[in-house]
Amino acid sequence: MERVAAIIAAAGRGERFGSPKQLYLLKGKTVLDWSLEKFEAHEAIDEIVLVLKEEQEKEKILAHYKKIVAVVQGGKERQDSVLNGFKMIDPEKTGIVLVHDGVRPLVSKALISRVIEATLKKGAVIPALPLEDTVKEVAGKEVLRTLERQELCRVQTPQGFTYSILKKALEKAQEEGYYGTDEASLVERAGESVFVVQGDPTNIKITVPEDLKVVESLLDD
Repeated sequence: MERVAAIIAAAGRGERFGSPKQLYLLKGKTVLDWSLEKFEAHEAIDEIVLVLKEEQEKEKILAHYKKIVAVVQGGKERQDSVLNGFKMIDPEKTGIVLVHDGVRPLVSKALISRVIEATLKKGAVIPALPLEDTVKEVAGKEVLRTLERQELCRVQTPQGFTYSILKKALEKAQEEGYYGTDEASLVERAGESVFVVQGDPTNIKITVPEDLKVVESLLDD
């Protein structure tokens, strides 16, 4: 099997949250620790590159997680942070790269496995969930049209790519000064097809304080 590296993006400033979300405590562990532990424990993950806002916790983290091979400082934007992490991965050893939001603490082993297995077959994969609400395109307060819900989905992480596909996408975006909302958008823009696997409804991204309450209730269950 191809060697698999995971980039955990945890350099967010938490502007909508008021402070770095990844450092909030959930049941005695930080949000980031919950995420890291899932990748550390997964038998298919060979190494982890962690991207932080600052590197002050580096020694403590390296001592606790044996699969972390590098802790790097984040960039101005999330995409810059992922690129910083990607540069630490050895192309001679790595075939598959996963990119995961450090503020998705409930990522499951099953979802990680699903993404890896599909990436080995397809080359570029995202987990996604169908939309349940009606979605409309608006301008200001005016509705322009109703979008076809069947053609839309909610995208999650980890997203999986072959090393070569992600390298091509990141380099093209950097050269052209383009910033996308996720790595898959860069891969699409680089002319590669991206495929979908079933996401997980509990794989919540903590964005606002209310999300913490939802995650805490799921941990209680």
